Amino acid sequence: MIGTPESTTRTPEAVLRSFIGRFEPKLQTRFRSVRAAVRKRFPTANELAYDYTSHVVIAYAPTDRGIDSIVSIAARSDGVRLYFNQGPKLSDPKKLLLGSGKQTRFIEVESAAQLAEPYVEALIRAANDLSSIPLPPKGKGMLTIRGAAANQRPRRKPAR
Repeated sequence: MIGTPESTTRTPEAVLRSFIGRFEPKLQTRFRSVRAAVRKRFPTANELAYDYTSHVVIAYAPTDRGIDSIVSIAARSDGVRLYFNQGPKLSDPKKLLLGSGKQTRFIEVESAAQLAEPYVEALIRAANDLSSIPLPPKGKGMLTIRGAAANQRPRRKPAR
């Protein structure tokens, strides 16, 4: 009998729990509460979970492609971040957005309550408005596990 990989026999929620379980308990709690807040804000978005070597990302997208995401949350050993996929296009007079990438900007998230602050909510709303593909008006998005760590190429050439 041929065995199946563990990730294909467990539910996506169980696999995501194992990804998050790598972090310290306080960070796990913060990430889960931020996830719940973002999920509540975007109930019809698909959650695309990526497991990288040093962090876990959940992208919220109207499709099954991460590039179409509106926002993403990332758990890293140094904290939780909320990424805005159209970050460079967002108006940010308070200069809360961090990063210098061509595609995204982020904010450090100390608690899920921060997402309800008027200025952060305005950034989230603006990011949603900039999305080229609208979210479905009803229904519930699916959680999909992506195996990003296995597909990553080394960032530098291996030593000889």
